[in-house]
Amino acid sequence: MFYLGCLIPYRVPSYEIAARKVLDKLDIHLVEMPEFNCCGLPVDPISHEMMLILAARNLCLAEKEELDIVTLCPGCNGTLHKVNRILKENDRVREKVNSFLKEDGMEFRGNREVKHLIQVLMDNVGPEKIKEKIVNPLSGLQVVEHYGCHILRPTEYMGFDNSENPVILKYLIEPTGANCLDYVNKSECCGYPIMAIDEKIPFQLARDKLRHMREVGADALVTICPSCYLAFDVNQSRIEKLFNEKFELPVLHYPELLALALGIESNELAFNDHRVKISKAFKIGSGG
Repeated sequence: MFYLGCLIPYRVPSYEIAARKVLDKLDIHLVEMPEFNCCGLPVDPISHEMMLILAARNLCLAEKEELDIVTLCPGCNGTLHKVNRILKENDRVREKVNSFLKEDGMEFRGNREVKHLIQVLMDNVGPEKIKEKIVNPLSGLQVVEHYGCHILRPTEYMGFDNSENPVILKYLIEPTGANCLDYVNKSECCGYPIMAIDEKIPFQLARDKLRHMREVGADALVTICPSCYLAFDVNQSRIEKLFNEKFELPVLHYPELLALALGIESNELAFNDHRVKISKAFKIGSGG
């Protein structure tokens, strides 16, 4: 089942559009999840119990359809994945959560799994099969990747790749033909989570990362998180103005990069939504 969460449909629809195009091209059928609610992550600092109930309700929707969940947002993925494991392993917590779910005619049973898009592409498709589907190799394109904080952390719950030295996204970029560059502080936070508290800190963190990316000669940045995308794309002009620097580094969701390599036309993707024009790195129309 395709879990979109709250942020992507309203602020980053370009991520969803590209993901749907790519998964269709790779013959992965998505089942919609129209009755989903917030994953629960935003309310965790206020009520941990409410977070558990919200996440559990989404898991129950997948259990009802006997389908696993695929997510795009690492925050949503991390929350659903963590709660799924907690409820499977902790009888006391599961019973308490089920007492609330009962009012909605639901019961958590713990027979489904949650995966982020990049896990599905790695585990269920694989780099080799992706490479076989490439018709427009992005040879000569120099990119850097940014993982964000939630996709691999906390490691005791996520259980894949190495949170300090991740490689999964690099392995998925390689089949596109683009060259994935290493840079200083690759695994550090973009700062977006504290945006509402103090803009100066996230702007400084994002600026430092953009400088490191520029130093290695990147043509574009590839992200897998909608919040990280907002930090680097939407806020890039504000960072440039604040620090009197120019980066002009296009930011792509990984599915957008893959879509271009799979031969999906740029006018089928929502590149208009990007603040830093994709045409700076690709030979496509600035509005395409």
